[in-house]
Amino acid sequence: MASDIKLHKGDLPDGLDLGGAVAVDTETMGLKPHRDRLCVVQLSAGDGRAHLVQIEAGKRPANLIRLLADPAVLKIFHFARFDVAVLKKHLGVDVTPLYCTKIASKLVRTYTDRHGLKDLAAELIGIEMSKQQQSSDWGAAKLTDQQIAYAASDVLYLHAMKTKLDAMLAREGRTALAEAAFAFLPVRAALDLDGFEDMDIFSH
Repeated sequence: MASDIKLHKGDLPDGLDLGGAVAVDTETMGLKPHRDRLCVVQLSAGDGRAHLVQIEAGKRPANLIRLLADPAVLKIFHFARFDVAVLKKHLGVDVTPLYCTKIASKLVRTYTDRHGLKDLAAELIGIEMSKQQQSSDWGAAKLTDQQIAYAASDVLYLHAMKTKLDAMLAREGRTALAEAAFAFLPVRAALDLDGFEDMDIFSH
């Protein structure tokens, strides 16, 4: 395992300070929050280091929950809608405030329909990301080096992407719209968890 990646069993260590903005991602057993177990939460302060927390069944990661709920810490996600729902379902935490690079991308990169993390990394910061481990057994007791590297890569570059997207949002006059969309995400996640994931409640 690379020295810039720390793997923690059960919770973040006491006293860890990740600053005022932390990148967050989750790995689960599948893509249905109601059905699929939360296995790993990965975080980065944007300093080139990543912290991975393997979630232990039946145990509450108090330090992690405290960080995710801290109103003084901005949580940066890619496709926050899924992660926020998963964290609410399995840890009982309301994640705020937050930022979603996928929503920001959709608001400003209207010249493309490619808004995946890999696409953003390539265009915005010139990083080629591998997604080979995306579909693997994240519930395994021991993660492979490939899984650990993949999970870390999902958070290591979000701060840099946010910087680029913030400039584009300002340029296109959509910063306030993005902030309103980010603020709505916990409600969107709650609708998903209540069974409205496939319904547009705003349609006629």
